[in-house]
Amino acid sequence: MENEVKQWMEKIQEIKNGNVDLSRDEDLSIALMNLISLEEHFFFTAVKTEDQKYLNMLHSVRETRKELMKKIVKNPEGEEWCISKHLLAASMRLIEVGTKEFSKGDKEEANKFFTQAFNLYSLFFAINLKMIKPEKLIADENFSKEKTYFSKLSDLMKKIIDCCKEW
Repeated sequence: MENEVKQWMEKIQEIKNGNVDLSRDEDLSIALMNLISLEEHFFFTAVKTEDQKYLNMLHSVRETRKELMKKIVKNPEGEEWCISKHLLAASMRLIEVGTKEFSKGDKEEANKFFTQAFNLYSLFFAINLKMIKPEKLIADENFSKEKTYFSKLSDLMKKIIDCCKEW
């Protein structure tokens, strides 16, 4: 674990020295979350109304989402493209559930959902910044069991992803 944290820190330094605009990528990732949600809504609306025009809109939104995803998910290996899409989708849905719990007054439950959402969001960036390989998730069964692993990853992401930096 300590060796991985050291590797992550080296990767962060590479990112800081490079020209990766994480502020832009963070904004773009939120836009991608919303486009994925739009795809879902157009699908369900098409089924509920039996109106083909919603599937046409779904197709247009999907094409836009695919084009924009290429700006973050570069040279995907194996299933990284789909993993990335599903990490964003799951993160967005957990944020929605957390917000609903918060509105009902259950702040403790809401915070659990928010933490899970941010962990998945952090994993999205860790994979796409090549800080962790997706097969690590399968090969290391301690990954999902070890809260400290997710916590350390999320803490690192909080330090390097800042949408308010405009440079």
